Amino acid sequence: MSTSSRKTYGVNFPKFSSQKRSGSPEDRGKVLNFPRPVPGGDEAKPKSSLLHRLGPGLVTGCSDVDPSCVITATVAGAAFAHSLLWVVVLCFPFLLSIFSVTGRIGTQTRQGLLELVRENYGRKLALFGALFAIITNLAVVIADLMAVSDAFSILTNQSRMYFVAATAFFIWYILVFQDYRKITRALVIFSLPLYVYIVAAILTRPHIGQLLMDAFIPRVQPTAAFIENVVALFGSLLTPYIIIWHASSRTDPAHEHDHDGDSTVATMMAIFLTSSIMIAASAVLHLAHPSDMTTRQAAEALRPAVGPLGPIVFAIGIIGSGMVALPVLTASMCYDLAQAIGWKYGLSENPWEARRFYLLISVAMLVASCVNFFPINPVKALYWSMILAGILLIPTLIFILLISNDRRIMRTTSTVWENFWVGAAAGGAAAAGLIYLRFKLF
Repeated sequence: MSTSSRKTYGVNFPKFSSQKRSGSPEDRGKVLNFPRPVPGGDEAKPKSSLLHRLGPGLVTGCSDVDPSCVITATVAGAAFAHSLLWVVVLCFPFLLSIFSVTGRIGTQTRQGLLELVRENYGRKLALFGALFAIITNLAVVIADLMAVSDAFSILTNQSRMYFVAATAFFIWYILVFQDYRKITRALVIFSLPLYVYIVAAILTRPHIGQLLMDAFIPRVQPTAAFIENVVALFGSLLTPYIIIWHASSRTDPAHEHDHDGDSTVATMMAIFLTSSIMIAASAVLHLAHPSDMTTRQAAEALRPAVGPLGPIVFAIGIIGSGMVALPVLTASMCYDLAQAIGWKYGLSENPWEARRFYLLISVAMLVASCVNFFPINPVKALYWSMILAGILLIPTLIFILLISNDRRIMRTTSTVWENFWVGAAAGGAAAAGLIYLRFKLF
């Protein structure tokens, strides 16, 4: 097989030359992209493989369950048992519609969300959206960096402070000097231990009738802690960066007809795993203040499946999922600002061709690593970053609604149901955020 027609299952990434980093004009400015078929090569063959067709959805679903999502689901399960499962189930149509719409935006426009906002609605609105995205993404980058360094601490019995700088440097190095997509594609394998949560949830033998009631009959408690967990779950499953990732991953027209299958697989995987984490945590963790738990306590939710190996399995899974999420989080944040301002950007560019873009990456990693040296509980940081993401999610959803229904931009606009569910997600996030702020401020 020639290097020009290489085929991999899952997500396909272009091969970068060791001498020149810049790609074709179509490649530039994308978080993920797919190579075009080469006439006569393997890519010209029919895509009959189920893994090939659904690969991007598998990766998106895995990456949605990053360390922040794992910890948020653990805290929610430990605090309210199964009574918040309905929030996770409700996110299913939200995620499915959002992934479907953003997939179509990426396929038809081949541009980033904020780049479209700047070109069609003005720079000021784009900068406003970029500000919200940067605040959210930087908070999650800081929290996920804490989680990964703490996972290394669990494996080595050393202070996590020893691993902060090394982890941050690794993320910076692969973004600036390497093809991070090849590296993170391999690191996805290390996130697979998190799927042991499914086994752990089954082994706790939950009452099926009660689970179904909690999943499909909403029960709301008028307390700040309950609303706080609702907002955090929204933020963890509808994290803005994963929405941007999915839009960028569908920028090749050759995949235009695949994004519905991708969306379904990604959504089902994220919802199923999050529910399993909550069920396992509710059966094992009984803490007075769940958001104050340590990562080692959170790892105990895996005990029903792997016994005393729970912390090790948990740490490996967190390292894998964190190392996959961190480059995308960091790049997405820098793409947002570059798109809003109109700077030259893209990981296919050489650093000297897009100096300001790569400077943003460097500054972001420096800030994240410096904050990590403050004595902050990683679980608390992860949990509160998701609360922030839930509140600041609204502008991203509004932009998606505007762009997906603008006939000047899109060949096909959103359906009534897509508009309903994306609008409901924005309205639900806004309502939960306002209620939460009301509890906190008054």
